[in-house]
Amino acid sequence: MSRLVQSTPCVGICSTTYGDLVCRGCKRFAHEIVSWNGYSTDQRERVWQRLRTLRDQAAATFLIVADARLLHDAGVAARVPRTSEMSLLTLGYEILRRRARDLTSLSEIGLTPLRDDQSQPIVVRDAIDAEFHLRSIAHFERSFHTPVDS
Repeated sequence: MSRLVQSTPCVGICSTTYGDLVCRGCKRFAHEIVSWNGYSTDQRERVWQRLRTLRDQAAATFLIVADARLLHDAGVAARVPRTSEMSLLTLGYEILRRRARDLTSLSEIGLTPLRDDQSQPIVVRDAIDAEFHLRSIAHFERSFHTPVDS
């Protein structure tokens, strides 16, 4: 098992304190946030894997990687910490999280939008985040047979 760059998926925007069962920031489930410090390495890795998968699925709905080298260079410039588990789509999303306001187009960082109406970096970043949140809610509801009131 590899050592993760971050010890927690937390991004500092927790909505579970307001009653959400799925955090709008990190997309973990409320019980995972509460229990995180008591989780084993295996339990943490399983959460990380789910988050990576759902984030990549959400990003793939809106983006394709057109130039991996340019994307990699943009990641270095944006100081995105890389792990062996990080896909190019996750790298793209992390760059957008940090730099969307500074970019005029996705092509600057080696990405191409899949939708003409969603080609602005901020719009794409927000769309990916919303899709990632919806997929996390669906996973919660499927896993616990409990609807999430959003």
